[in-house]
Amino acid sequence: MNAVDTNVLARFFINDADDHEAARQRPAAVVALSGAVFVPVSVMLEFEWVMRGFYELSRKEIQRVFESLCGLENVQVEDRGIVLAALNSYQQGLDFADALHLARADFCGTFFSFDQRLKKRAKAAGLSPAVETPKA
Repeated sequence: MNAVDTNVLARFFINDADDHEAARQRPAAVVALSGAVFVPVSVMLEFEWVMRGFYELSRKEIQRVFESLCGLENVQVEDRGIVLAALNSYQQGLDFADALHLARADFCGTFFSFDQRLKKRAKAAGLSPAVETPKA
C-alpha cells in the first residue's frame, strides 16, 4: 500500500486546463491511484481547503469528489467513518474542518469553541457533541 498527498488527489480529481504542470502530472496521479492507496485524514482536510480555496469548487462539487474518493475500493481513507460523518455535517452547512473536529470528538460531552458560527450551525444541525463557549 502507498500513501498519497493532496497534490496527487488534486491532479487525479481536478482537470485544470490552465495549469500545464497539472496536465503533465495527471497521468502519474492516475497510475498512483490505481493501486492500493492510503489517504490520511490530514490530507483530506488539506484537500478540501485546496478545492475550496485554490480551485474555488462549490460545496456540492467538493462533496461529490469526497464521496467518489471514499467509494473507491482500492482507497483506504483513514477513519473513513469519521470522514463520512464529517461529510454529512458538511452537507448541513458546517465547514469541513469544523465538521471533522466535531466528528472526531463524538465521544465528548462538549466541544468548546469561541466560534459562534460553528455553535449556531452545529446546534441547527442537531450535532453532538454540543458546541459551547467556554466561560471564565
